[in-house]
Amino acid sequence: MELLNNPLVMAGVTIGVVLGGILGACSYLIWLERKLSAWMQDRLGPNRVGPMGLLQPIADGGKFLLKEDVIPDHVNKFLYLLAPCLSIITTMLAFAVVPFGPVSHVPGEFPFIIAPGIDLGIVFVFAVGSLAVYAIILGGWASNNKYSALGSLRASAQVVSYEIPLGMSVVGIALLNHTMSVEKILMYQAEQGFAGWNVWYQPVAALIFFTAALAESNRLPFDLTECEQELVGGFHTEYSAMKFAMFFLGEYTHVITISFLTTVLFFGGWQFPIIAEVGSPWFLKVGVLLLKVLSIIVLIQMLRWTIPRFRFDQLMGLAWKVLIPMATLNVVQVMCVLEFDVARIWLLPLSAGLFAAVGLISTQGSLPQRSAVAVQPAAAHGHGH
Repeated sequence: MELLNNPLVMAGVTIGVVLGGILGACSYLIWLERKLSAWMQDRLGPNRVGPMGLLQPIADGGKFLLKEDVIPDHVNKFLYLLAPCLSIITTMLAFAVVPFGPVSHVPGEFPFIIAPGIDLGIVFVFAVGSLAVYAIILGGWASNNKYSALGSLRASAQVVSYEIPLGMSVVGIALLNHTMSVEKILMYQAEQGFAGWNVWYQPVAALIFFTAALAESNRLPFDLTECEQELVGGFHTEYSAMKFAMFFLGEYTHVITISFLTTVLFFGGWQFPIIAEVGSPWFLKVGVLLLKVLSIIVLIQMLRWTIPRFRFDQLMGLAWKVLIPMATLNVVQVMCVLEFDVARIWLLPLSAGLFAAVGLISTQGSLPQRSAVAVQPAAAHGHGH
């Protein structure tokens, strides 16, 4: 027990728990998505390996490990191998400041966060998460394949564009909570109770954050990085075996991270009325937090089989013409409420009005304009049939 009082040892234990939990969760979240999509499409899904197909993730993992590792001759080998490693490292590192339970700073107690006390936690998550674009660009460029290079350019444009509304969506949260620390934002909501959840004051910001995070993690309807109907995989066309699996492991890790962040920043984290309050046992808090995170992950998975994929011009238009202006106006609303010391609950109707106004303007702007057709004068009588 004295060994656990060492901060380095406790940090190592926490990292081990997080890595094991995320890797195991990714495996079975893939199984869950396959079963969920089968249910939505009236199919059976994986049902051969183990009861209800529960051993299918183990079989898939063994297949990736035993599959022949092919490296094309025409690639830049160093950068080609670096790209999938960057995909994993950046998404795993971004989880370092995300609490996955009640954070404790008492020596010897499990902290439920890898790096506690980071005051700029939100900035750290966005800074590290944005580095994932290098994995996409390197994967497409180092493959020395024109299709892969074009796919990486398209994917990098998508990721860079949606980083802007993603970052702006949390500015209002930072202003309302007077901090950019993820764990302090969680505690502020927990102390205020159910009525203190940020989603009641920043519903538009929650929607922008969730939408932009989907685009950041390349999930449908934003998976322009790998349009399967184009018969070319995208930036990872030349990858196989474990290198191919690492790209998708990074994608699922990103999904887990954004689900945790959505829960912590907007939905009170581990707080839930009566069940999990400030003085409740830690296992209730962890259970509530994980249940909220799982609900958001299931929502993300169901969206994949509900909404059709955007065209690329629609995708970029949504970012630059809708989300960025809406995020800017939302920040202005929060600044006005704080400046004039108005009750924060007014942000709810103001956000609803903002959403309705932007939606109306966007809809009117996207309607096809009826062009005037010039009516040709009737032909002279002498030119008839």
